[in-house]
Parts: sequence; structure tokens; C-alpha cells
Amino acid sequence: MPLTNGTTSLPSFLLVGLPGMEAAQFWLAFPLSAMYVVAVVGNCAVLFVVKTEPALHVPMYFFLCMLAAVDLVMSTCTMPKILSFFWFGAGEIGYKACLFQMFFIHSLSGAESTILLAMAVDRYVAICHPLQHSTILTNSRTAKIGLVAVVRGAIFFLPLPFLINRLPFCGSNTLTHSYCVHQDVMHLACGNTMPNVVYGLTAILAVMGLDSLLIFTTYVMILKTVLQLASRQERIRASGTCVAHVCVVLAFYVPLIGLSVVHRFGRDLPLLVHVTMGNVYLMVPPVLNPLVYAARSKEIWRRALRSRRRT
Repeated sequence: MPLTNGTTSLPSFLLVGLPGMEAAQFWLAFPLSAMYVVAVVGNCAVLFVVKTEPALHVPMYFFLCMLAAVDLVMSTCTMPKILSFFWFGAGEIGYKACLFQMFFIHSLSGAESTILLAMAVDRYVAICHPLQHSTILTNSRTAKIGLVAVVRGAIFFLPLPFLINRLPFCGSNTLTHSYCVHQDVMHLACGNTMPNVVYGLTAILAVMGLDSLLIFTTYVMILKTVLQLASRQERIRASGTCVAHVCVVLAFYVPLIGLSVVHRFGRDLPLLVHVTMGNVYLMVPPVLNPLVYAARSKEIWRRALRSRRRT
């Protein structure tokens, strides 16, 4: 259907399920819904356990709570719509709803990237400057870092909906994902998208690009310190505290980089590749993060089991 810009008529967009597998979408929604339930239950469990156990009120677990909260909001602002599409064929999303969803996805991704950087700094201070850890990363300073993460993500990605809103839409209204992201909506416009391309790339590099570089630099310094430890047991113990965070960083940045590459250089790839990469980017971090930290942290398991016995 023909589309116009926001000044005359608000267009709607059509989401894409799994091209070539339309008949199986209804059944594939069940594992997706199971992943969503795991994400919600897992992240809520992390929030509950840390909140109810004063012994866990330290920066490492506060950052983990921030990560859990971001993952909860991220999955909840996208998965219900995806499931309604797969189960009930509700594949149309309104213009304003698409812009709101776009803003939340990008700003929350920016906040998560900042939190991952803060967690890397926490590990650096704990390993390289253990005696100063409690004075450098106080609980109040940790809360301020969380606020900065949210504000930073919102500020950098708030212009994206406004850049989309100025564009005319006069061709296809079919997206290449089951949700709205800036690059996807931008490619449907028939106006000048150069400001969108420039600012979108700038925001990604200034947030995710800079954060990933700083995380890498932080771990180089951590590795240097670990290798200088006297005993092998100390080296294993020190590096073991970083394993969960490294897994979470990879779960966030690998799908993000893959999705960015597909958007910018993979226009000729099959649509199924775009959809699959988009769903991996959306669902893998919220599902894996609580599982990884629960598997690596005996403290969380111990407190969770104790809370369950109380009930």
C-alpha cells in the first residue's frame, strides 16, 4: 500500500516472520515463547535474589541487576508483538508504535553496552587494585553509573525516531525483521537517508564501538595482571571471576556486529538471514545472561535455594 510521511498520513509497517517457513511459524512460536519465559523468570530471579539478600549488595551484583532489568524491558517490548504475529497473524505495526519500539531497542542496547563496560571496569579494579575496590566502586557510585548508562543510551539514540519521521514513505511497507530497528525502517524511505546513515553510524561507533574498545583494553590490562600472579592457582581464581562477564560480552556484541554487517553489506542476502540474525540479537542476551551468571556464581544459586526453602 502507498505510504506518505508523518505530516499527512501515518503509515503502518508489515513485520516479517520466517520467509519460506510461514506454515511452521505457529509451531516455532512455542520455542520462542519458552525462551521469553526463561528470560523473564531468569532475570526476575536475579533481581529478587539480589534485592532480598543484603550480602549481595555489592557493585558486581548491582551491575548484574541493571543488566537483568535492561534485558527484561528489551524482551518485553518486542516478544509479545512477535508472538502475536506468529500465533495470530498480527503482522502490522503502527507508525508511532514502530518508532517507540525502535527507540527502546536502540537506547536499551546502548544502556546494556555501557553496563557491560562498567562490569569490565569492576573486574579490573577487583583484580588489579583489590585494596581500593571498596573505596573506588561504592554502592552510591554504582547507582550513578547505572543512571548514566540509561541517560547515555537515551540521548544518543533519541534522534533516530525524529530522523525517520522527516522521511517520506512511498513504496513498500514490508520490513525485514519481526520488529522495528532504525536501519530497517530507513531503507523503506524514498527520501534522502544520508543524515540517517551518518548519524546512525556515529551513534553506534560512539556507544557500542567505543565501549567494545574500552572493554577489550580493560581485559588486556586484566590479563597482564593475572599473568604476573605468583601461583597457578591464583591465576585460575582471578581469571575465573571474569569468565561469566566475557561470555555475556560475547553474547551481546557478536549478534550485534553480525546484525550490523547484514544491514549494511548484506542487502542481497536471503531475507531469512536478516530475520534469523535479528531474532538471535534480540533473544540470545536476555536468555543467556541470567543462565551464565547463575552457572558461574555459586552465591546466586545458594541464595536462590535458600529463598525457595523459606517459601
